[in-house]
Amino acid sequence: MTEQRIQIPDTLAGQRLDQALAQMFPEYSRSRLKAWLLNGAVLVDGESWRPRDRVAGGETVELRVVPEVAVRAGPEVIPLDVVFEDDALMVVNKPVGLVVHPGAGNVTGTLMNGLLHHAPSLEQLPRAGIIHRLDKDTSGLLLIAKTLPSHTALVRTLADRDISRQYLAVCNGVLTGGGTIDAPIARHPVDRTRMAVRESGKPAVTHYTVIERFRAHTYISVVLDTGRTHQIRVHFAYRRHALVGDPVYGGRLALPAGASEPLIKTLREFRHQALHATRLEFAHPASGEMLYLEAPPPADFDQLLNVFREDAP
Repeated sequence: MTEQRIQIPDTLAGQRLDQALAQMFPEYSRSRLKAWLLNGAVLVDGESWRPRDRVAGGETVELRVVPEVAVRAGPEVIPLDVVFEDDALMVVNKPVGLVVHPGAGNVTGTLMNGLLHHAPSLEQLPRAGIIHRLDKDTSGLLLIAKTLPSHTALVRTLADRDISRQYLAVCNGVLTGGGTIDAPIARHPVDRTRMAVRESGKPAVTHYTVIERFRAHTYISVVLDTGRTHQIRVHFAYRRHALVGDPVYGGRLALPAGASEPLIKTLREFRHQALHATRLEFAHPASGEMLYLEAPPPADFDQLLNVFREDAP
């Protein structure tokens, strides 16, 4: 248990207690502070107060943080490619095929199970500290908080769009140049396992630049303003440039005219979306230092690019 004792400053006089606590303890979310207040983990001058009670300034607040199990998943020995780790956070390079969170049909063998074995204290954090997610068959960098204050800070940073996430992808068709896709995304009206561009959806903005053009495909760099489910995959499918290998949004396999046998074989065997989260940039929640972390795409992604290059005229 962690205990903190602090006096309410006079500058907060007249505010509701829950509002004052949010300013006094910015390392914790308002909802968490309110829950602790209602559970008796926060005392004011030795007594329990209601969230709406007004403070006069000068009262003594006692905050007693008792670790709680926030995750119900078992630890498992799963190899993790750790790109960065310290006491506050870690970043892992997730391989294709690894599910991030346990769910229906995937109660074991997930990244979360591996994280709980690597750092058992993560069971006290929501989603074992995982700040954002990647689809099962998308590889690349994932950010994990290791403490409650870091989790709160990183969730806020993500919400404020102050975490830069860069992806590498290969799409069908030849793009003439970079651009921005600004199209709202919502659940598909018929197939509830899919997402779709819909006017009623949430705002979604994707920026992309061209890295390399091939005869019938384009290698691109993508940066997100928002983080909707399947955003990159949905946006490029919407533009009729679905990602190579996408089993959900890619449609039928399209082979370029006169394709070489190695290219035909590679495209037929590439069974997941050609999408890799290659770079993260964000301020460290404790030190404020900017972190720039990168992970190269997996071997099959590189092989796909090499085959396209060999096929180019």
